[in-house]
Amino acid sequence: MKFPAVFRNILLSLALILSASVALADAYEAKLPDELTTSPKMCDYVACAEVLPGATSFSERKGQPPYVEGYIEENGQKRKIGYVMLSTDITDTPAYSGKPVVTLIGMDTAGRFTGVKVLKHSEPILLLGIPESALIGFNQQYLGKFVGDNIEIGQSRPEENIIGLDAISGATVTVIAQNQVMMTSGTNVARQVGILKPTVREPAKFVETGVKPDWATLVDEGSVQRLVVTPEQVGLPRSGKPFIDLWFGYLNQPDVGRAVLGDGPWRSLMSRLKEGEHALFVIRTGGVESFKGSGFVRGGIYDRVQVRQGADSFTFRDLDAVNLYGLEAAGAPTFNESSIFIIRSKAFSAAYPWKFVFLGNRVDRATGTRSFVNFDSEYWLPETYLEGGRPEIVKPDAPWVRVWKTRAVEIGLFAALLVTVGILYGFRDRLTRRASRNNKWPVNIFKYSAWLISIGFVGFGLLAQPSITQVLTWFHALLFQWTWELFLTDPFIFLFWIFIIVTVFLWGRGLFCGWLCPFGSLSELLYKIGSVVGLKRFQFQLSRKWHDRLKWVKYGVFFGLLAVSFLSMGLAEKLAEIEPFKTTFLVGMFNRSWPYTLFAAGLLGLSIFIERPFCKYLCPLGASLAMPSTFRWFGLDRKQECSSCKACAVGCGAQAIDANGRIDHRECLHCLDCMVLYTDCQACPPLSQERKRRTKAGLPLTPIGADGYYIPIKPMSTDNAQAA
Repeated sequence: MKFPAVFRNILLSLALILSASVALADAYEAKLPDELTTSPKMCDYVACAEVLPGATSFSERKGQPPYVEGYIEENGQKRKIGYVMLSTDITDTPAYSGKPVVTLIGMDTAGRFTGVKVLKHSEPILLLGIPESALIGFNQQYLGKFVGDNIEIGQSRPEENIIGLDAISGATVTVIAQNQVMMTSGTNVARQVGILKPTVREPAKFVETGVKPDWATLVDEGSVQRLVVTPEQVGLPRSGKPFIDLWFGYLNQPDVGRAVLGDGPWRSLMSRLKEGEHALFVIRTGGVESFKGSGFVRGGIYDRVQVRQGADSFTFRDLDAVNLYGLEAAGAPTFNESSIFIIRSKAFSAAYPWKFVFLGNRVDRATGTRSFVNFDSEYWLPETYLEGGRPEIVKPDAPWVRVWKTRAVEIGLFAALLVTVGILYGFRDRLTRRASRNNKWPVNIFKYSAWLISIGFVGFGLLAQPSITQVLTWFHALLFQWTWELFLTDPFIFLFWIFIIVTVFLWGRGLFCGWLCPFGSLSELLYKIGSVVGLKRFQFQLSRKWHDRLKWVKYGVFFGLLAVSFLSMGLAEKLAEIEPFKTTFLVGMFNRSWPYTLFAAGLLGLSIFIERPFCKYLCPLGASLAMPSTFRWFGLDRKQECSSCKACAVGCGAQAIDANGRIDHRECLHCLDCMVLYTDCQACPPLSQERKRRTKAGLPLTPIGADGYYIPIKPMSTDNAQAA
């Protein structure tokens, strides 16, 4: 069968998929008005009434973080019925794509969610995999729920007062991020408007020693903290200078306050503070961005900085700022912007940890759009300055920690699988020596078991199919903004990639691609089944000529996707549908439109007749792993005669052995068939010849050494023989 005839249907299906991607989900990379994030009249640019039913008019943006009030007309009077908030005004929690899901949220005056609308997202799985309606359905679960409830992804646990939400299968990271967005946005506004009461914290009682630490000591003990934002974190070109470099600290503690301000200025400041008020200083020592904000006006809010303690946020107006003219601490740095901010709330306590937050604008390099992003640094007054030391606090688990805890059993089993396969492959020499060309079961029993487990448990069960989209996402995260929490939220993919990275540099890509990739395992299994059920006579390999040409296609696909991702990550994610992984495992063939199903089914159908056609010729993930395989630490053994002997090459399904007998570890899938022949004295031509020679000469057959040859027979000298 010629190449064009073999691949015609597959290429046609791929073309249909790419053309079908024109019909995008409504909110995917939607173009939103620039005024939506800047205009006081937010509801002039978005349909606020859709998330707050019944409202006929809306206020301008209020508060910090901002929200709008919704009103209904009754007897000629306006009555407030709720609030509407834009999620990116409050939190920049990234979803799987590394970008936030821009969400419009409605809440009534009792604190119950009334509506949720996704305005924009960049999630690839919601573009060409799971329908966007699934996210809409997920968001509907919030309607009627109280903002102060403990709402988590997963099963409800009434004994712990936790309300569970059904996740979207295959989009776990996205829905966990969306839950953070909903609850963070809702609670921030609910606390501002009085629906949720501020947390009551025991006020701090200070220990006064009379010592005046210098600046270096204040920094070392944690009384002064630093917050640095780099240009690349806000979407600007990388440079050697920070975007902004801030130092801050708490001033009410006598030793710290006197050390920073000096005795006189500190006493003057404290005399102006009322009971329950707190002062902190902020200075800028580097960067060109102002922490006060260029748009500040008298009577307004400082919209660049705030303090957060637990779920409470504390913002500053013009009357909450006091001029800071100098620092008295020895060794203090020079600065070009400064201020003292006053927290006027009894909910704040210096005995507990808090965060200083800088709010900046990040530019999306692909689209040019701007979004708010938060940068924070934690501060906790050293226990030596607190009477009785720091109080015991129990911090709530991060979302990714909760995921790991709730799926601990599955994670343990998956980790055990990875470790077991790694150990088994590490002892491959022992396995292959027990096997022979006619009996490969000492190797195949483990390899076939790995295939079945990877298909059933890993692929269809855990939905843990690594993908080129993860490579692109991580590559961009390394260049622009790395967020550990984003990748830890999917524990199986996270562990899988640790395994992949380690084993690629140990042995090459073949252990993952050949033993544990769910789609690769399914493809190989179909080929084996085809040979068993009588289709062996129809199975074939492409000629060496065509193989050597087509094996480079996957590298072209990978570099093409990588290049496109720098122009448009969204387009790269669409083109990544050349991987049939979503259709096969994450979404299901019968849950997608027919071009996707035809493409995936065509590849799997072709796998019955050609061994792993997608893996060898099209897989961009395989290409991305093949290149570092060049630098593996260990390879498969070869003999001198392998350069002329073709025995192993004939049986190599991956066609990774070239005309000179060399194994191309970038293409090798570690089936180990060649290593079985390597020590098989019946099948390996050099060993077979030596066996026949020794048998004819009546010489003993010694064990086969590590070099793949019989251990040489060394005759004993006469003196040694007599001594014996």
